[in-house]
Amino acid sequence: MSRPPQPHRLARIENVGIALVLAALVILPLAESLLRATLKTGISGVNSIVQHLTLLVGMLGGAIAARESRLLALSTGELLPPGRLRTGGRLFAHAFAAAITALLCLASVRFVEAERAGGNILAYGVPIWVVQLVMPLGFAAVALRLLWHAGAIWKWRALASAGAAAVMLAGLLAPLPPQQMTAPALVALLVATVFGAPVFTTLGGAALILFWGAGQPVASIPLDHYRLVTNPSLPTIPLFTLAGYFLAEGGASKRLIRVFQALVGQLRGGPAVVTALVCAFFTSFTGASGVTILALGGLLMPILLAARYSERTALGLLTGAGSLGLLFPPCLPLILYAIIARITIEQMFLGGILPGILLVALTAWWGIRRGPRLEGAPAKFDAREAGRAIWDAKWELLLPVVALAGLFGGFATPVEAAALTALYAFVVETFVHRDLKLAGDAPRVTAECGLLVGGVLLILGVALGFTNYLVDAQIPMQALDWVTATIHSRWLFLLLLNALLLIVGCLMDVFSAIVVVVPLIVPMGEAFGIDPVHLGIIFLANLELGYLTPPVGMNLFLSSYRFGKPLPEVYRAVVPMLLVLLAGVLLITYVPPLTTLLPRWLGR
Repeated sequence: MSRPPQPHRLARIENVGIALVLAALVILPLAESLLRATLKTGISGVNSIVQHLTLLVGMLGGAIAARESRLLALSTGELLPPGRLRTGGRLFAHAFAAAITALLCLASVRFVEAERAGGNILAYGVPIWVVQLVMPLGFAAVALRLLWHAGAIWKWRALASAGAAAVMLAGLLAPLPPQQMTAPALVALLVATVFGAPVFTTLGGAALILFWGAGQPVASIPLDHYRLVTNPSLPTIPLFTLAGYFLAEGGASKRLIRVFQALVGQLRGGPAVVTALVCAFFTSFTGASGVTILALGGLLMPILLAARYSERTALGLLTGAGSLGLLFPPCLPLILYAIIARITIEQMFLGGILPGILLVALTAWWGIRRGPRLEGAPAKFDAREAGRAIWDAKWELLLPVVALAGLFGGFATPVEAAALTALYAFVVETFVHRDLKLAGDAPRVTAECGLLVGGVLLILGVALGFTNYLVDAQIPMQALDWVTATIHSRWLFLLLLNALLLIVGCLMDVFSAIVVVVPLIVPMGEAFGIDPVHLGIIFLANLELGYLTPPVGMNLFLSSYRFGKPLPEVYRAVVPMLLVLLAGVLLITYVPPLTTLLPRWLGR
């Protein structure tokens, strides 16, 4: 039996490096919490250290994502017909993206130089600029890897490098006044995006071009990136994601499916209910990133087909259920929305519970309606099997309790609760069930987690730079003035907001949409007297639909990849599920107590 190919030495170093950083991100908050509770002391500068570890995870994870050619993109060159157009489009997209990334690297160098002159200290005498060096180094690594992946032979890589150099020279030397070059540069960026340039270069490139055209310093973009990624609450994102990856890579999926199969599998539509419940559980920890479809699709599809669901119904159900847990704590978009909109994370967690249950119930109802009628006597509930299944999965079933008890019980900060959740998931899957090997699997799982988190944090950082340009240009205030002068009904505003957010969800991923769009709609919600938590859940529920909205919903592509189906077939399969969830979103929008009841009752 041949051994699988081993990673290159540099790749192994990067994988081990991000594993160590994530381990420190878990250990330090828990050590601080333990010392505070027992010895009434703490670790000097621990909060700043943990925040800068998140910066390290983001940049190193982004470099790993670029190494594996898995940076999130809104389009893919694979949709183009094979031949010169696809090859040329790929070269152009990678060259332009590499040029943008290299310019972000140069802007980061200027930012680090300014910070070095300030002489600030991180902790224990370490200058803060030493850690900030990871930003230009990370962007440089991403740029080089974009050029490497521009083609399979050196000829294409050389052409991409020449193209990137030409773009950079045009920006740095500016043969025409920047104001005259802004529009052509934005058009070129749009073309590169269509041909497959990563999302972070689209948003970062837009920010660079607009600041450059307005004659403003581009060093503000890495400054915004740094401020967001080192936000005190942001470490919860890699920590909860890490917990989700330990679950997905271990045997938790089989144990949880067995539990729900034993409880409801014998009913008509039972497999559909199982699908909705298991997917919601997993997505609440994996962050609606598509990991749920990849991890559970191969297990749930045979169950649905064995229950005589049609292949199209099973495909639509699995694709739609892949993002169901987005409104359940501790899902990442809830945390990010709370940070950007300046709402407490606890309020957003509570606000999402009842709307999340509604969407799960609607999905299960649709699955029951589409299920085949039972023939003969229905299967009997087996209490012994249910008890055995629950006992085998008891540690995974306790995971939400671990995640939320400390947070809502006042025993831990959000970061400490997230660190405890990640450690708990690691111990359960590695030492209790022994599904993961400490030496063989832990670095691989952490690298996969870092890859996802790094790609997301790259997007978030540069997206904030783009958002701040919009703020400087007073776009939110102009939009607010127009909306309040044109629309006078709260209900009409909410209807139009839903329509807008469906379009946004179709065109943008949820993370960049939160950073870019939320600052625009929050003032509008305040003007119409909409509860801020209600507005946030409306926003996220619509973005949940964005994962299913043709032509570029992320779950559509992942489902096509996972089940080997053409995209048009996935589109047709998911439309009924999309309509069902749309009805749920409208209920969430126009029945505010679904969202506001728990925050007002339990959040006092």
